[in-house]
Amino acid sequence: MTGAERPGGVRWEGGPDRPGGRRDEAAELAAALGESSWQAPRVQPLDRRLAVDRDSVERGLASLVLTVIELLRQLMERQALRRVDLGDLTEEQIERVGATLMALEQQMTELREYFGLAPEDLNLDLGPLGPLLPTD
Repeated sequence: MTGAERPGGVRWEGGPDRPGGRRDEAAELAAALGESSWQAPRVQPLDRRLAVDRDSVERGLASLVLTVIELLRQLMERQALRRVDLGDLTEEQIERVGATLMALEQQMTELREYFGLAPEDLNLDLGPLGPLLPTD
C-alpha cells in the first residue's frame, strides 16, 4: 500500500490526508458503494446560473430596506400609542410624536411610489408564522 492509498483502494487527494488534514469522505463513500473513483461535481460560475439586472437588484434591495423601515415605523407607532394611553407623554410630546410619525409615513409612501412598490409588497410571508407586518 502506497502513502496515497488507503485500505479498500480509496485514494486520498494530496496524499494520505487532504490539505489541512481533512479526510475525503466522498471518496470513502464512493469506495464503499463499489465505485472505482469519485470526482466532485463541476460548479458553474454564478453569472451563468443567475441572470441579474441592475433594476431588479435595486428594486429587491429597496423592498427589503423599506420592509425593515416599515416594521420599525409600526413598532414606534405602537409604542407611542401605548405611552399615550399610559399618560407618559405631555401634550407637546404627543404632538411632536404624531407629526414625526405622519411625516415618516408620508416619506414611506413617496419611497414606495418611487420604487414602484405597493404596501403589500413590503409584507413578507413568513410561511406558517404568517405575514411579517400586521394588516390591521
